[in-house]
Amino acid sequence: MSRRFLFLLGSSRPAGNTELLARRAAEQLPPDVEQRWISLAEHPLPEFEDLRHDSDHVRPTEGDAALLLDATLAATDLVIASPLYWYSLSTPVKRYLDHWSGWLRTPGLDFKATLAGRTLWGVTVLAHTEQEVADPLIGSLNNSAAYMGMRFGGVLLGNGSKPGDVLRDTDALARAKTFFAREAPLARFPYERADAPATR
Repeated sequence: MSRRFLFLLGSSRPAGNTELLARRAAEQLPPDVEQRWISLAEHPLPEFEDLRHDSDHVRPTEGDAALLLDATLAATDLVIASPLYWYSLSTPVKRYLDHWSGWLRTPGLDFKATLAGRTLWGVTVLAHTEQEVADPLIGSLNNSAAYMGMRFGGVLLGNGSKPGDVLRDTDALARAKTFFAREAPLARFPYERADAPATR
């Protein structure tokens, strides 16, 4: 299967630092790799309604929910580009992941089986210099990938606050050049930072 990247932009600000960093990383993808970019602010999902104890979910056939579901199912590589908001994912991204719960319980959709083996990536920019504060965001993505049986490519981290700040983060721009070239392992529980001491 040829690779198809879906970039989901979770910022409320167009062309924000996280999107700029994601686009720098995407520039390194081979020209034959399909890229699709969707802003969750421009395609807002409704609040998720949990029906699991009442009735089955129904596959959306129109509107933003159908667009995002179909795009997700078609992607081999799913990139969550979310700024760090209160140390975790932005509201549009969290709402999108909440809808996974409904898609998992939609008869005939095989959402989990379809995504299994595909790759989840993350891109985020934070104002802090201590990158450890992004651990909750990274853990959320890793654990979501693990639950789905997906690979997890990790999270490309950058630093910035004002518009365009990340373009001065030379370390992040250097990492962006090879970010998507890495082999992504299958995600596993629990998330551990790469520099954390080994558990016993």
